[in-house]
Amino acid sequence: MTEALKQARDDLKQAEKTADDDVRDDIRETAEAYRDYVVGDHEPDHAILDEHLNTLRQVQQKVDGDTEDHVEQALEATENYREDVEQA
Repeated sequence: MTEALKQARDDLKQAEKTADDDVRDDIRETAEAYRDYVVGDHEPDHAILDEHLNTLRQVQQKVDGDTEDHVEQALEATENYREDVEQA
């Protein structure tokens, strides 16, 4: 299940390379959170994933080109992961 978050993290790391300064921090912070989920022993719940999805959707509205493509792929991977997370 963490494979989706690993893929999303990889997409975000690529997006970070081409992102403008105004969104780079949001992308980096989300990628780091995903890294913590992948290598750590805790998994995000629906509320946390919703926060990440919201951040990525806001970023997606501000970017274009390769950055937008990578953010879109990260969004898709995160949404796929979220579908398998049990609700509280």
